[in-house]
Amino acid sequence: MSQARSTLRPMSTTFDRLARVDGSARFAFGTIRLHSPVKFALTRLAGDTAALASVSGPIEVRIAAENPSAATLEVLHRPLSGIPGTQSKVLAGGIRSALLPALILTQNPRTLVQLVVQSLSTTGGTQDALVAACINAGSLALLNAGSVPMRGVVCAVAVGRSKDGTMFLDPDEADVLDASGCFAFMFERGEDDARCVWSSWRATSGMPVAGAGIGEGDLKSMRRLALVGAREVWKHVRGVFAGSEDDEDDGMEE
Repeated sequence: MSQARSTLRPMSTTFDRLARVDGSARFAFGTIRLHSPVKFALTRLAGDTAALASVSGPIEVRIAAENPSAATLEVLHRPLSGIPGTQSKVLAGGIRSALLPALILTQNPRTLVQLVVQSLSTTGGTQDALVAACINAGSLALLNAGSVPMRGVVCAVAVGRSKDGTMFLDPDEADVLDASGCFAFMFERGEDDARCVWSSWRATSGMPVAGAGIGEGDLKSMRRLALVGAREVWKHVRGVFAGSEDDEDDGMEE
């Protein structure tokens, strides 16, 4: 097996303060923002993978979706263009499964927590990198809202494997892969306290996963590599909120 590549693209996070929601966040792998002569315009370079998430709740829930013992978590995904279809429903289900272990929903029974995730890119990286960006944007939006108790922070990264066995963290379109996936880890008390709460793995060569030669050893290696990347995402999240707190403190001192 060739040596693994264990670096992520640069990460960026912004809080857009969207109207009529309790919290929102934009997360990207590889986004580079440039000044544009057009007001409010954003110049995006190839290679970025980004998502925008917003959180509303706890709010009133439909009777049909009401849970007497806990809040109901609803996740909706919107593609960059067009209307949501089957792929968006599958992606929303994955995002929900990844984030659910971090949420304490029993404190707000008979209510709804709605998370809406918008893909902001169709190119740059891989589909699994977009899934990771969506999960990270969702985590950041929940933290920004602060309206739902959380037991930890979920951080996700994409991992790929080439035909010669080389493993790639955060693979891009230039990497020729025979298998790829996304792993999400929950951090409760720090970067050394993490557990995998969700993963998705598939062959990209058109053959079934078993035919791609993905054994238990490969998955363990991929999980270890993914944890390296997830820790970097965790450090990024910590830095983002540490910076936000510093900005608020500076604003209070006149």
